[in-house]
Amino acid sequence: MKVSGTLRVPGDKSISHRALIFAALSDGESRITDILQSADVHSTAGVLRALGAEIPELSADFVIRGCGRRLAQPTRDLDCGNSGTTTRLMAGVVAASPIEATFIGDASLSRRPMGRVARPLQAMGARFDLPLHGGLPMTIHGGTLREIVWTSEVASAQVKSAILLAGLVSGVRARIIEANKTRDHTERMLEARGADVDVDDESVTIEARSTIHALDTAVPGDPSSAAFFAGLAALADGGELRLERVCVNPTRIGFIEQLRRMGATILEEERRLDGGEWVADLVIAPGALRGGSVAERDVPSMVDELPLLACLATRAVGETVITGASELRVKESDRIAATVGNLRAIGATADELPDGMRIQGSAGPLRGRIVTHGDHRLAMGFGILGAASGNSIEIDDPDCVSVSYPGFWRDLAHVRGT
Repeated sequence: MKVSGTLRVPGDKSISHRALIFAALSDGESRITDILQSADVHSTAGVLRALGAEIPELSADFVIRGCGRRLAQPTRDLDCGNSGTTTRLMAGVVAASPIEATFIGDASLSRRPMGRVARPLQAMGARFDLPLHGGLPMTIHGGTLREIVWTSEVASAQVKSAILLAGLVSGVRARIIEANKTRDHTERMLEARGADVDVDDESVTIEARSTIHALDTAVPGDPSSAAFFAGLAALADGGELRLERVCVNPTRIGFIEQLRRMGATILEEERRLDGGEWVADLVIAPGALRGGSVAERDVPSMVDELPLLACLATRAVGETVITGASELRVKESDRIAATVGNLRAIGATADELPDGMRIQGSAGPLRGRIVTHGDHRLAMGFGILGAASGNSIEIDDPDCVSVSYPGFWRDLAHVRGT
């Protein structure tokens, strides 16, 4: 299998969600270009519309007229689909608004833990009704909040962002202390829009009475989407692949750095600062991959890419061990159990750890059918592994990639010349 050509992956999912939310909460008009038009981002747009925001149909180039943090009482439940980001970030917005709203989602999202976002927002003064299992449906009774200093229970950019958004909308000071730094798009985008945000080595603070103004956003390529094609190029027998205008935010490129350590050749070209985010073209060539290790401190910067890393590890020389990643058990699926189970189903040697995985590399062919459990990251990760020479892997639900990368299979065929 050889790779060639140039590819621009879809817009970053994290930045796309936040661009919609901040544009809706700003005064004035914000132009958004290159937004990710995926199911998850459509969920955020739909929730904002239900709260009275004027969000047009998503396209490559559109304008939002902000409502200035004045949200309306919804007349229907807020349907978040499969999107944990929509649920948790918008929970912070609703908690700080004088409204009552019920969040619902699909079966997978309904099982995901919401207590982690409810607890700090309750400490600020909001009221929550949660089912016994701690997921959805979740009803929030929002209103006047008080300031908070919150020590993160888990490394979660979504929870951090919910607290910052609650502080912004309610006009109170909110400080979040993190043991492990998580992706920082929210604080970067708040600061770029004029909010009074302070970031140091251990915490993020939004000051009382912070406001934000409208700002145009050109959404860069999603590094989590780019990771799949970086992995494909690393596994290839020859060729070179250029991924244009990828977000290389330091809190998001842990996978790229890990892939380099394992032996892939990855160059950054045309690196520049664009709208508060670092952007670059990535040029990837094959390398003889070696096994490696991922520890808890590494996980936040590559948490979404760990199932892909496990797939690539089957083609590396030696053993790869991932630990400190218990968060994977409460994603769209139990990604530890599902990844290991699928690797074994296609003939790889893999073991499940309480907080991670152990994978033994091999040169033998991998063949069989994998079960995605409706999880887009699993479908794409095993799709990349199936494209490697000698492998033949069937994906049970290829369409589930629409959550984050609707054109994934088309782009995969394109760079392979098939």
